[in-house]
Amino acid sequence: MTTRYITTPIYYVNDRPHIGHCYTTLLADALTRAERLRQGSSVQSATAVPGVFFLTGTDEHADKVVTSAAAHNMTAIQWADRNAAEFAKAFAFMECRYDDFIRTTQDRHKTRVTEYVTALIKSGAIYKGSYEGWYDENQEEYLTETVAKEQEYKSAVTGKPLVRRTEPCYFFKLSAFAQRIEAHFKAHPEFVQPEARRNEVLGRLRDGLNDVPISRPVTDDPATQFGIRVPGDEQHRIYVWIDALFNYLSVVDTDERRALWPASVHIIAKDILWFHAVIWPAMLMALQDTAKINATRFGFVGLPGTVYSHAYWVREGRKMSKSLGNFVTIEVLEAYAGKYSLDAVRWYMLTQGPQHAQDADFSHSKFVEVFNADLANGIGNCASRVANMIEKYFPGTSGGSIPAHHGKYTWSNVATGGTETFDWPAITAAASGKVRTALTTFDLPAALSAGIDLVRKVDQFINVTAPFKLAKTVEANPAAKDELGVILYQCAEAVRIASVLLSPALVSRMPMLWDAWGCKPWPGLNLEDACVFGAGKASLKPGQPLRKPDNLFMRADPAEAPPA
Repeated sequence: MTTRYITTPIYYVNDRPHIGHCYTTLLADALTRAERLRQGSSVQSATAVPGVFFLTGTDEHADKVVTSAAAHNMTAIQWADRNAAEFAKAFAFMECRYDDFIRTTQDRHKTRVTEYVTALIKSGAIYKGSYEGWYDENQEEYLTETVAKEQEYKSAVTGKPLVRRTEPCYFFKLSAFAQRIEAHFKAHPEFVQPEARRNEVLGRLRDGLNDVPISRPVTDDPATQFGIRVPGDEQHRIYVWIDALFNYLSVVDTDERRALWPASVHIIAKDILWFHAVIWPAMLMALQDTAKINATRFGFVGLPGTVYSHAYWVREGRKMSKSLGNFVTIEVLEAYAGKYSLDAVRWYMLTQGPQHAQDADFSHSKFVEVFNADLANGIGNCASRVANMIEKYFPGTSGGSIPAHHGKYTWSNVATGGTETFDWPAITAAASGKVRTALTTFDLPAALSAGIDLVRKVDQFINVTAPFKLAKTVEANPAAKDELGVILYQCAEAVRIASVLLSPALVSRMPMLWDAWGCKPWPGLNLEDACVFGAGKASLKPGQPLRKPDNLFMRADPAEAPPA
């Protein structure tokens, strides 16, 4: 079984979560569910599955946490506790089922970070010096002169002027790893995705690498006293970004979890790309080097497989900002979920979100358009049509009964002068193959489109075969009953397979369909096996009871105002 370790960034607790945090975590959740399905375990499992591990959490040792806490008459840890709980609550609402939630104030993390930094100091990869440079107070990040100039000496996030700072600190010898970083990019083109982000990093690498500060001096200011101290020097605390990056390793650096390393993919937003694509791999290289220099235990520390950096959300065509008051908050997402279902929110975010290089718009009109096209008129209507016809033409004791297929898994009307052929085993195998291919590049929109495309193929098949017309001929031609049954079996079996492909996104509605049709995939059956048409272990069986599922998705009125 292939080990898959999937992470989100850990999120600042200086404020409550919003759509950006939920989106990154949702990508990781859907990818985890898809991977569990691909490997052969229930995508609905709430427990860790051997070989697939999903990590998220909160980043707490920041100056802004202390200042925000003070503004609310709270201590830093009280503020961190409150907002960490808000993140956990938001992710629970989104049905994001992670395997661990790390907080950087936890001892299990702080102990490991101290150990890592100690090893790097002993190896000479970290040294003491003095730094002068441009500082972005909002991002708590030092910028090179080149980058500061490109940004007109303003924060790329807030637009506020950068601050010139000089202070004693410890440095990481990033410059010593320039050639190795460039070689890694050349040998592993998949290391940073999508391609636009990779090119962005390569362009910046051409300017060369400077050593980077990894600590901040401790002063009388309470904001400087919240953090992990540099080992052996209580007057310096480890810079929040260095502390935070180590979370990916500290969580799995245990006897039980060490085999999960290296991470398969770090899913992040584009604003933190440089830290993850350059500084983090260099730190891991340095840590691995300590095994050769000082005989440390870090020989296992390889580099992550991929850093996937997505773009941002905008709202109704405008950049989101506090001044405009147009953030898509948790309350907004809850309102949409209350009206259209959480699955609809997950679907829109996963299929229309900024996974690739371009920003994406959270637009109400687009939301309704996608909801109707893919969900209400798509899987919802198709499943309902098929169940209705089976209940009507092949009634059972409770609802309908799956008709016999007579071993016929393809349909063609070429012999009667038509041109259409539907080779359902080939069609469904291609759909599941598309999902497997998309997962190799973490392309969730492409993976999910395979399920909707299959639903549309079923609708096309119904229009071509017209089973509702064929049913009218059965009384005069009893042999038509068998043909009708074969057609409806093929429809139902294709919808079943589509529901499996859609399930990483539609985590409540597809189980409703499975319950109604008695076809829930069971643990141990992988994606390929679950999608075998007609003759597989998970396939619908003739005579199996089937009932129409409750309304999966009701068509939305485009003229209705956004939910409040």
